[in-house]
Amino acid sequence: MQKKSCLLGILDVKGFTLIELLVVVLIIGILAAVALPQYQKAVEKSKAVQAQTLLKSVYQAAKAYKLANGSWPASFDELVVDIPWTGNTKVTTQFYHSTKSNEDWSLVLAHSDSMNGIWVIRNSGKYANAGFVMLEKDNVPAAGATVPADQILCVEGSTSGGFIHGFLEKHQTGDYCKKIMKGEEIRNTNANRHFIL
Repeated sequence: MQKKSCLLGILDVKGFTLIELLVVVLIIGILAAVALPQYQKAVEKSKAVQAQTLLKSVYQAAKAYKLANGSWPASFDELVVDIPWTGNTKVTTQFYHSTKSNEDWSLVLAHSDSMNGIWVIRNSGKYANAGFVMLEKDNVPAAGATVPADQILCVEGSTSGGFIHGFLEKHQTGDYCKKIMKGEEIRNTNANRHFIL
């Protein structure tokens, strides 16, 4: 008989009070609120690394094309490089831009008398109209900092015309290039903000 009461005493588990459950839920909520933005930044950086890798490859192919032919390519079809993106979602209406895209990014080949370069710009998602650029030659404006050639720069499009539009309709300057990509702003025009990485 004594054994039975000991066994019942072991199985008699005290339940949690409502306050204890609320405290646990609150702690889990706080941890999730802290962890989720860091997770989103990590996912965005991973996508950006993939886009930058393709940008470098296409840029090097365009430079090789110019070396062999004396002019910047007018289309991706002229390049000897594998571009896995098959879409054509445009982030610009300029007639001299050739575009390839996937569900997140648009790869843009720009050729003009004033500026040749390759852009990879977010075409959807939270950071649409932000991305990266590599220019064939230094872009030296009449006033302001030089945008250097042959290196990856982070770029955010503004609301008042220019190459890409709309980033600043939803964000503050630096929300992508400074806060996510850890860039330092080097040039601010009415068209784009450039950040060195």
